Amino acid sequence: MEDERPDVLTIGQLAHRTGLPVRTLRFWSDEGAVPPVARSASGYRLYDAESVARVELVRTLRELGLGLDDVCRVLSGRTTVAEVASAHVAALDAQIRSLKVSRAVLSTVATRGSTAEETALMNRLARLSAAERKQIIDEFKKEVFGGLDLEPRLRDRIQTFSIKLPDDPTPEQVDAWIELAELVRDPGFRARLRTWMELNTPVPGEGRPPGAPIWWARQVVQTVAEVIKRGVAPDGPEAAEVLSELFGDADRTAVMRSLEAGIEAGAERYRRLVARVRGQYSAPDATEELEWLARALLAQPAEVDPAG
Repeated sequence: MEDERPDVLTIGQLAHRTGLPVRTLRFWSDEGAVPPVARSASGYRLYDAESVARVELVRTLRELGLGLDDVCRVLSGRTTVAEVASAHVAALDAQIRSLKVSRAVLSTVATRGSTAEETALMNRLARLSAAERKQIIDEFKKEVFGGLDLEPRLRDRIQTFSIKLPDDPTPEQVDAWIELAELVRDPGFRARLRTWMELNTPVPGEGRPPGAPIWWARQVVQTVAEVIKRGVAPDGPEAAEVLSELFGDADRTAVMRSLEAGIEAGAERYRRLVARVRGQYSAPDATEELEWLARALLAQPAEVDPAG
């Protein structure tokens, strides 16, 4: 049969021409993706030049990740490559998002040396739906901010405050969300942050609490950073002048309470995690500056009169 039709190829010849294994071509043929154009007298499959082109198309679509069912639908004209590609892109996007989450969880597990139980918890937190993540943050807001006597403008800001993980987060954002979700679900953290808020939130009709500038004005941290850079000791006379400049005649005991509450609550860690989840710029970690300030306040609780 082959001698009578030199234009046809056996499956072995087709395999040689395309560089694919015979078993692969036989499977594609059985599935209808590359059907033979004829049979030899002995019943062997025969293919032609169009079969070679068809094999190349099937190979391309398979390398792009399409299943044989989709390939056969394209080849039969029941759908187009563009339509299948569009659906496949959506599926790949979902798969990529899932892989990013998996990578972030595994990276965190490797860094922390987590147990199996901790790994399972982190995986659940990472894969929460947007509605479930919102519920966690809403419950946190209610416990920490609810019932505070706030100025209208500040109340509006808190009500609209949200911490949203993007639909297509980076591994770093997922990692930050895992850590933040663990933190805000901790009753102890919520209680400490509530205490910190009560000490630092302006009350309507009154001035700012004495320690509030530490947290709401980065100028305080920047000033302390410059002082540390100059090598100023927290228990020296220059440190006393810095405290006078920053807090004037404010109640130093109240300032210290505010500072201690924020350090104990981990307010700086919380601030940086929120920024990382949102993918926003975060000011540098101010832990060193806050600790210097605490030592200075302990060493020099009383107001120093610069005039001597």
